[in-house]
Amino acid sequence: MANVVVIGAQWGDEGKGKITDLLSKSADVVVRYQGGVNAGHTVVVNDRTFKLHLIPSGILYPSTECIIGSGTVIDPKVLIEELDQLEQLQVSTANLMISQTAHVTMPYHRLIDVASEEKRGNQKIGTTGRGIGPTYADKSERTGIRVLDLMDPDGLRDRLTWSIEYKNAILEKLYELPPLDPVEVIEQYLQYADRLRPHVVDASLKIYDAIQQRRNILFEGAQGTLLDLDHGTYPYVTSSNPVAGGACVGAGVGPTMIDRVIGVAKAYTTRVGEGPFPTEMTDGIGDVLCDRGAEFGTTTGRKRRCGWFDATIGRYAVRINGMDCLAITKLDVLDELDEIKVCVAYEIDGQRCENFPNSARQFARCKPIYETLPGWKQSTADCRSLDDLPKEALAYLKFLAELMEVPIAIVSLGASRDQTIIVEDPIHGPKRALLDANGTPVDSNP
Repeated sequence: MANVVVIGAQWGDEGKGKITDLLSKSADVVVRYQGGVNAGHTVVVNDRTFKLHLIPSGILYPSTECIIGSGTVIDPKVLIEELDQLEQLQVSTANLMISQTAHVTMPYHRLIDVASEEKRGNQKIGTTGRGIGPTYADKSERTGIRVLDLMDPDGLRDRLTWSIEYKNAILEKLYELPPLDPVEVIEQYLQYADRLRPHVVDASLKIYDAIQQRRNILFEGAQGTLLDLDHGTYPYVTSSNPVAGGACVGAGVGPTMIDRVIGVAKAYTTRVGEGPFPTEMTDGIGDVLCDRGAEFGTTTGRKRRCGWFDATIGRYAVRINGMDCLAITKLDVLDELDEIKVCVAYEIDGQRCENFPNSARQFARCKPIYETLPGWKQSTADCRSLDDLPKEALAYLKFLAELMEVPIAIVSLGASRDQTIIVEDPIHGPKRALLDANGTPVDSNP
């Protein structure tokens, strides 16, 4: 039995959807523990593409139970659209469970999110405009609406009548927007409640029971470490905690119940939205990676900014998450490059810096210190074992493992499930570690 957390080791969009999907095959339960519809996971199965925003990737396995935990914020309209999409594709959603204490995104959250971002001018954060930040703000302010409130029609009418009146004052006076109709909103959300009611459970109890039964549980994070509200590149962050520690709070389990943490990182780096990005490419290579890697956001369709692999933020992610091993994705995107750069440290005001700075202003002054490795100039898309990889590609992976000081367990070489080299199974225990901290293949104890 193993309870494993899957987290993003960069700014999100690392390919966690595919890795979670792969590991879900060995999991009995998959739990989404934070974020909202601002996150998106793309999974390709038998040439069919599934774009999921709230429903855990494990839904594609009929016997896997999927839980949307308390730490998420749920937009019922989007969730129902996902349910409909999956059912049209003949994917059963019978095993989906929704935490009754998860908070609900309302229409005023979306309106305020977009309007406040416009008011920021050149201080924009780069939000998705899906109302996630305002939903979490209401949660912290203790004025939020939870899923269990949706299940109580009379209580919902009382709470929403006041909330909409309060939010309408903000919409009209601060943002000069028309008010919402309370009756219309309440009736719409009561309809959502009827559709979602069969899925609503005490999620923490369900997860605890699964642990007591020694079932395999996979905790699925959204976004990435550098977008964490407390430990990311603040203020250019999300409104929740994508780091591994967030799994305990968002799912409602104790830290002693987590066995392993697997991080996911691209073989290069991307980020969406505003904020400093030391290794960002300003030449044509960035466009090549964007095209080859289809670097457009699952949720917004925005073009992602591309840069070289940043081992400084990688080491930071290893430390913050207590990472046991790493999955490297999109190695194949680098196939055509003559040479590949890796950021091994920063220069800040003339001084070498090995560690990630917490100040956004200081981070913006970071200049990457690169080491350059030769490219392999051949396709890796059909590689299915380490022995199939070009020696330069294997050397690149060894170099990353040495810099990150953590074994690489999985290498992804395309969007499909089969385009993967799995050297270590985080659910059933390792067969062997791919590379140790010195870049040497070693045996690993189960």
